[in-house]
Amino acid sequence: MKEVIRSQRLGEQYQKILHPSGLTILLYPMEGFKSAYALFATNYGSVDASFKTDKDEDFVTVPAGIAHFLEHKLFESEDGDAFERYAKTGANANAFTSFDKTAYLFSCTDHFKESIEILLDFVTHPYFTPQTVKKEQGIIGQEIRMYDDNPDWRVYFNLLGALYHVNPVRIDIAGTVESIAQIDADLLYRCYHTFYNLHNMTLAVAGNFDPDVVLDAADRILKPAPKQELTRKVADEPDTVRTTLVEQTLPVAIPLFQIGFKGKAGKTERENLWGKTADEVLLEIIAGDSTPLYRRLLEAELINQTFEGEAMANRDYSLTFYSGESRDPKRVRDEIATEILRLRSEGIDPQLFDRVKKAVYGRYLGAYGRPEALAGLMVTAQFADVDAYEILEMLASLTLEQLNQRLPVSFDVERCALSIVRS
Repeated sequence: MKEVIRSQRLGEQYQKILHPSGLTILLYPMEGFKSAYALFATNYGSVDASFKTDKDEDFVTVPAGIAHFLEHKLFESEDGDAFERYAKTGANANAFTSFDKTAYLFSCTDHFKESIEILLDFVTHPYFTPQTVKKEQGIIGQEIRMYDDNPDWRVYFNLLGALYHVNPVRIDIAGTVESIAQIDADLLYRCYHTFYNLHNMTLAVAGNFDPDVVLDAADRILKPAPKQELTRKVADEPDTVRTTLVEQTLPVAIPLFQIGFKGKAGKTERENLWGKTADEVLLEIIAGDSTPLYRRLLEAELINQTFEGEAMANRDYSLTFYSGESRDPKRVRDEIATEILRLRSEGIDPQLFDRVKKAVYGRYLGAYGRPEALAGLMVTAQFADVDAYEILEMLASLTLEQLNQRLPVSFDVERCALSIVRS
């Protein structure tokens, strides 16, 4: 089944194909580009620690880090490594695991046909043995230990651990040395067949390529996947933060900080996508680089150019945070909290709202001109059950009244935590 998704706002379109295998394929040819970018993703990330299908009697809970472990293992096969195959095509290949998705990708200027065939082939042909699993445990164990000493990584996950009591988002995506020691080949196959079912996956391709080449490869390589009902267990997470302050000592020139606010997740992934988009505007309104607060903090040398804000929302979590470097992180937190309370009391300035909304809209608009960003947007939108143009429509229709109502939900100073890494 083929559908053409159009945007009157941009005057552009892309194809959405529900392939007979069950895979959703999104194709966005872009004139004038030399390279193509492909992203093959499954709606499965590190937070999916407890789940069941319609064939299971009860929920199964798996060790932390298994989604990331699977990502590493899929590149291996009986015939060799997928990276070795890509080396022959000249494509740049990679993969990543996040809290809510796992994705395999490549970009290339030549030999697109061979590269898309490699991508579809190795992701759909798992190969795990006790010996290769044990070897990978050693490799990932070293990676985990390395990140344990990484200040940027620690300040981030220390914040998540402060905000959340039990939600798996508080656990390192790679898991722990102890948790990955529990992983075996049987567990990997169980998670693979549950979450790498093609009905739970999306292939997005953008840039310079022939859509027929993608569809031909899919027809030859992909086999029909059985339909299944998948239920993810929702963590019974309290509304409160676990602790308001966490500090760690590591070698840093200037203390690192993250100031986080625990929000409330929406009932659907579309609601979460809207909430994240609205929160990105609020982050700029509160302490973006065009605000009086930002200038005051900068002039007082309480922050520097590393200061920035980020919003996250998916499944059953939602949060916003500011990060940066400061010799007095607690004062930065207090200044931000004071500004939030002022905005809640006085309301958001309409002119500031208009200016920030246009800036955020422009930032997203730019993503539609970059194949790698566009492929990522298509996958994010598909997993939220909307089309790739919906984010622009959400921003365009965002009102001042909606943001004033959203502010106390996403930026509750009583649900705030501060993470500091200092030497």
